[in-house]
Amino acid sequence: MDKSFAILGLGKFGSSVAAELTEAGADVLAVDIDKERVHALADTVTCAISIDICDHEAVESLGLSNMDAVIIAITQNLDVSIIATIYAKEAGVPFVIAKAKDELHKKILLKVGADEVIIPERDAGIRTARHLASGNILNFIELSDSIKMIEIDIRKEWVGHTLRELNLRQQEGINVVALRKNGELDVNPSPDKELTPNVSMLIILNKKNLKKIM
Repeated sequence: MDKSFAILGLGKFGSSVAAELTEAGADVLAVDIDKERVHALADTVTCAISIDICDHEAVESLGLSNMDAVIIAITQNLDVSIIATIYAKEAGVPFVIAKAKDELHKKILLKVGADEVIIPERDAGIRTARHLASGNILNFIELSDSIKMIEIDIRKEWVGHTLRELNLRQQEGINVVALRKNGELDVNPSPDKELTPNVSMLIILNKKNLKKIM
């Protein structure tokens, strides 16, 4: 991955995002006012710095304008997360993701320029509920308010048929982007490939079609 990211806030969420992005091969700048948190990630990420996000000059020295995206992982202090979001957008960062603690916090962050706002605890709860409601949903990603990316176990009646035969786009309103078997991901699978048991399917669909696969 030839991309650069900055993570502002190194709590459990920010630290895990920083570690995963680094593992994926990205250049990661990790920032927090807490020196112990910074030290804990110093040997993992590309660069770890301890600064006060409210110090405009210090933030300017980070070079956020060179980042492909900035993740604002601060929720303990509403003012700080707002300031960090504003600084990132003023620096010209093309994509800013901010973490919020509730819906009001989310609305405020969107108002000040965040491109995407997540509420991890709520989102995890939604995924858990949907998994319980439908045993065939393995993973669930919100691409937008209406478009979802989901990984599902294929139905028994699909086994032995090809994607072309099933015509899932017309019949179910879903787009198949990959198949997974034994941990191996087959991206853009052949429409003439016969589906076999123990295969999961990565699909994109509109929220209105979600009930069709549950």
